[in-house]
Amino acid sequence: MNLDDKSLFLDAMEDVQPLKRCNDVHWQPSRNTRKPQTLDTLQLDNFLTTGFLDVIPLGTPLEFKREGLQTGVLDKLRQGKYPQQASLNLLRQPVEQCRQQLFAFIRQSCEKGLRNVLIIHGKGREDNSHANIVRSYLARWLAEFDDVQAFCCALPHHGGNGACYVALRKSAEARQENWERHAKRSR
Repeated sequence: MNLDDKSLFLDAMEDVQPLKRCNDVHWQPSRNTRKPQTLDTLQLDNFLTTGFLDVIPLGTPLEFKREGLQTGVLDKLRQGKYPQQASLNLLRQPVEQCRQQLFAFIRQSCEKGLRNVLIIHGKGREDNSHANIVRSYLARWLAEFDDVQAFCCALPHHGGNGACYVALRKSAEARQENWERHAKRSR
């Protein structure tokens, strides 16, 4: 502290008197006892949008197919002929939590080399019910993933219109192994 600061401080505190009876002072415990929020680094990369939403009517089945994907693959997916390797349950959860869980689930599934997963989102009785809002967002979000090749409604024993099958892109290792397996056969 330089001399000017010290003199200014002393001038400001000139008329301050110390407390006579200190036992009258009661300190309140700190009110903010919340834990500091931890930052989820996985969600920093979350590109899924939550803006304006066109609600998909209940009678319209969820279905999506990337350009270049064979229609036979979508047909087999629709018929449930691919085994489900993992599932995600989004029933009765807030939209933001569904967004975060879906992002983490698809990322982990791709890292583990999974090809077919089941996502349970629920079905509501009205177009504006919470389950249908999540269902409509899910249709948008799944199309935003480059690794999602196709999705469609599940069979009744897997949840029917309240769930969907998702076909994920093959990993580079699986493509290489598949290429090597078939290349040996053609020799």
